[in-house]
Amino acid sequence: MQAFFKTHKYLLEHLNVPVHRGLMDLINWEDRLIGVVGTRGVGKTTFLLDYIQTAYGSDKACLYVNLNNLYFSNRSLISFADEFQKTGGQTLVLDQVFKYPGWEEELVWCYDNLNDLRIVFSGSPLMLADRDNAELERRARIYNLEGFSLREYLNHVTGNNFKPISLEEVLSNHVAIATDIVDKIKPLAFFNDYLHHGYYPFFQEKSNYLENLLKNINLILEIDISYLQQIELKYLPKLRKLLYLIASSAPFQPNVSRLSNEVETSRATIINYLKYLKQASLVHLLYEGEADPLKKPAEVYLENPNLAFSVARGDVSAEVLHKTFFCNQVGLRHQVAYNRKADFLIDNRLSFNVGRPGLASGKAAKGQELWYACDMEEIGRGREVPLWLFGFLD
Repeated sequence: MQAFFKTHKYLLEHLNVPVHRGLMDLINWEDRLIGVVGTRGVGKTTFLLDYIQTAYGSDKACLYVNLNNLYFSNRSLISFADEFQKTGGQTLVLDQVFKYPGWEEELVWCYDNLNDLRIVFSGSPLMLADRDNAELERRARIYNLEGFSLREYLNHVTGNNFKPISLEEVLSNHVAIATDIVDKIKPLAFFNDYLHHGYYPFFQEKSNYLENLLKNINLILEIDISYLQQIELKYLPKLRKLLYLIASSAPFQPNVSRLSNEVETSRATIINYLKYLKQASLVHLLYEGEADPLKKPAEVYLENPNLAFSVARGDVSAEVLHKTFFCNQVGLRHQVAYNRKADFLIDNRLSFNVGRPGLASGKAAKGQELWYACDMEEIGRGREVPLWLFGFLD
């Protein structure tokens, strides 16, 4: 166990956290079993270490452990956690928990039997998908860590400390809010950079961002999806091809019969692959009406604009990038659905077009409000809200 404490100490000494993640303030850290899930590259390990440093500092009452360590091929998580608690441990932070076989059952055992121990664990969102997690879900509080919002990106590159804003606040008071922000920075000066390389925190590293992103995408396909969904590796090229077809055609209205021919697989497999890509936070599926993973989505977007530059090599129009940005930033806390009359339907009551009135087509259905998310506009008016401001949502 001392070797893990040495690693723990080293990681904290070399930790660099330039931006406080908003999720940190939403988690009830008093819960005894907490899960933080997120796709590769969004900064789960840094997030966990930031929590440790903030809450415990160098106190050995908390220990960070990566369960990908070979040590756990010959040591059970239960016995390790039991020893840690008996020697004074209070909080065990477990990274990449899905790499450990039987992690769900052993976490449940620890919760039920080690009453003085708090466990925080992290992993891929796919580890909870399509499984019977009733025992775990009754005990654990699960949170999703997303990539940087535009607000978090701006806080990092400008040194500001902009606070998150609710959608209701934006719609009711966007002129005053935008004016206050524009007095401090020029958001549009950073907007295209964010679309290109601002979503994943590793943009801070001195390396080729798009190549790193492509590596992460391949790891998601080869390990997270293939391993956790038990897809044979020989079918991996079909999954890759589907993702490329989506990236090069988004917003994509899937014709399942045509896709099954192009990818050379069955219609049912196409629906499953779309679901897996959604669970892995690579695409955003929009449904008409209630979301139903068993039916064909009405429209498919990439999960965030950065993916377009890596998968489709940036061969995507500004209009599509802006719609992808809107869908990504608003979709974190709100239901984004397909809209026959406009670009998006938010929470089943707000119709949105991305673009300026007169240029963006579409209208509101009966009983819905029509709003515009206007690109290249610093400050809006009426129901015309600057597109960048949706990157400040909580």
